[in-house]
Amino acid sequence: MLNFAIIGCGAIANRHAIQAAALGRLLAVCDIVEEKAGVLAAAYHAKPYTRIEDLLQAASSAAPGERVDVIAVCTPNGLHAEHTILALKAGFHVICEKPMAIRSQDCENMIAAAAAAGRHLFIVKQNRFNPPVATVRSMLDEGRLGRIYSIQVNCCWNREPSYYRDSWHGTRAMDGGILYTQFSHFIDLLYWMAGDVKEVSAFTGNFSHRDQMEFEDAGVACLRFDSGAIGALHFTINSYQKNMEGSVTIVAEKGTVKIGGQYLNRLEYQQIEGGGITDIPSGNPPNEYGYYQGSMSNHDKMYGHVVDVITKAQPNQFSGYEGLKTVEIIEKIYSAAG
Repeated sequence: MLNFAIIGCGAIANRHAIQAAALGRLLAVCDIVEEKAGVLAAAYHAKPYTRIEDLLQAASSAAPGERVDVIAVCTPNGLHAEHTILALKAGFHVICEKPMAIRSQDCENMIAAAAAAGRHLFIVKQNRFNPPVATVRSMLDEGRLGRIYSIQVNCCWNREPSYYRDSWHGTRAMDGGILYTQFSHFIDLLYWMAGDVKEVSAFTGNFSHRDQMEFEDAGVACLRFDSGAIGALHFTINSYQKNMEGSVTIVAEKGTVKIGGQYLNRLEYQQIEGGGITDIPSGNPPNEYGYYQGSMSNHDKMYGHVVDVITKAQPNQFSGYEGLKTVEIIEKIYSAAG
């Protein structure tokens, strides 16, 4: 049984706490806001901390059986690298929430720290577990769709001004941009399905959040992949009043498929040589954040994978390298947009 700790006690930390307690023990939590740490700690009989250094010191010096094995980093995007590297250097495996970081150099530093410490670094990519997504990826691996000609991603979501009020959200230093905070999972799926991106042209703009954000609230990008495939990305948080969709459409040699719904939860279209996809299992519900829904809640599968890698020596499918590729592609898009 693995012992876990959580750094950062915001909304997503609750997802981590549930799975840490289900598959092991949650021993400690940390947040600079004492009340947040106290509430989460009380729910799981964990020890609360307000300083990361205190948590790491206590976790490192605990008696056998009471020592933390894995630390989940759930702090703002701009702190992921700093907190991950501190935890790795202290000797812990780390689960880092998306995005891995908001600079590729920080990602490389995190990867180097994991290698130097001899510890695993996991980057949360729960959308890969969505049943329609996993099914289409399997078909690509098996060659059933043949060569990808083009891939299109549409992210039409809503974030009200209140989301950014009195928050690190919307700041360039801690948030980084909506491709990092809202849509990094979609960028990951572009890479996971079609491979690395060779060149990009892009435009972005801030249409309705100029008083709340330091960056864009919408953008479009045209992509060319190393394979020669082409792609298009449309992303916005200006969908009127609520999220409309998050979708991935693949046009390939032997078939066309569209994964859609608000959070990639439905196979909306398929026309495939030799027969279509049947019997896709039901997935988990989305993460609920009040007035909007997030991605499908697959942290149970993410944590199951972490346990298998650490206790059964299974290969890590969510390594720092996978997280780095997402950040590199986002950097290319923002650089092209100017």
